[in-house]
Amino acid sequence: MQPIKTALCSFGMSGWVFHAPFLHLHKGFELHGVWERSKKTAKEKYPGIKSFDTYEALLQDAAIGLVIVNTPNYTHFDFTQKALQAGKHVIVEKPFCLTTAECNTLIALAKEKGKLLSVYHNRRYDSDFKIIKKVVQEGWLGEIVEAEFHFDRYSEILSPKAHKETPGPGTGLLYDLGSHLVDQALQLFGMPEAVFGDIRIARKISLVDDYMELLLYYPEKRVRIKASYVVREPLPSYAIHGTKGSFIKSRTDVQEKALQSGLTPDMDDWGKEPENEMGLLHAEINGAVVKKLLPAANGNYMDYYEGIYQALVNGAPLPVTAAQGRDVITVIEKAYQSNSEKRVIGL
Repeated sequence: MQPIKTALCSFGMSGWVFHAPFLHLHKGFELHGVWERSKKTAKEKYPGIKSFDTYEALLQDAAIGLVIVNTPNYTHFDFTQKALQAGKHVIVEKPFCLTTAECNTLIALAKEKGKLLSVYHNRRYDSDFKIIKKVVQEGWLGEIVEAEFHFDRYSEILSPKAHKETPGPGTGLLYDLGSHLVDQALQLFGMPEAVFGDIRIARKISLVDDYMELLLYYPEKRVRIKASYVVREPLPSYAIHGTKGSFIKSRTDVQEKALQSGLTPDMDDWGKEPENEMGLLHAEINGAVVKKLLPAANGNYMDYYEGIYQALVNGAPLPVTAAQGRDVITVIEKAYQSNSEKRVIGL
């Protein structure tokens, strides 16, 4: 089979860091084109790539089979809808859309057109989340009672990306970093019964929310997810407590920094986190209480694209479904409602 010709809707950080290197190296894909509105920089890294001046021109290229919608959040619905109507398979960056209703429209359209639609929740393939998933799913902590996930940063300046700092639909920390945390919680524990959200602006310089805390209600557990731009000394990124013990882990996946520095995912030990960042397990295992460090498997975003390839070529299940992306948006919508009404909202 010929490689799947793929096009990016942008060659900003998302394009050249998180997508292009993997599409370029995976033999099942061909990085065919990119929509570049002003600066034409893609050819510097990928000389054979086509640069399109308009989205319409990109969609009219019959050779393109897969479109990556990696543009600002508020454009996701419109650009994904147009790509599906043009007969393309689509990967849309997280967050999937701004509302559950928009997600439902696109899911129905993809089904009608017979096209695959996936959401790029790449943080499922971080090294730190891989060990968290292993510990929880293999039952090392017994019945989970409580979990807390953090995605904290410290910044006294605003992002140079204007679309992230300008008030409007889909902006703010919950849609940005928060969508990663919501997705990870849903992957581990499923949809909660209810949510309480506390979302606000913590920095005087900010015009969009830069602090968020969500409490997810499950029958036998509570899951708290939190992110802030005013945390100079972050807490552990994952703290999970069960009837048999606890597991504590920092956020240490190295892929983003490696990609930003120009390294490529074909290098030896790609995604291997530092040994001094292993997670701490303190639990009763086979009748004995143990306290030890656990290494994580290497992170690798290529696993996502391998999953997409297998879905397109061999009919395998998608690595991330549109329905899963929609669930994240449903939780986010209810969290904003909770914050506005100052009460717990049922799902």
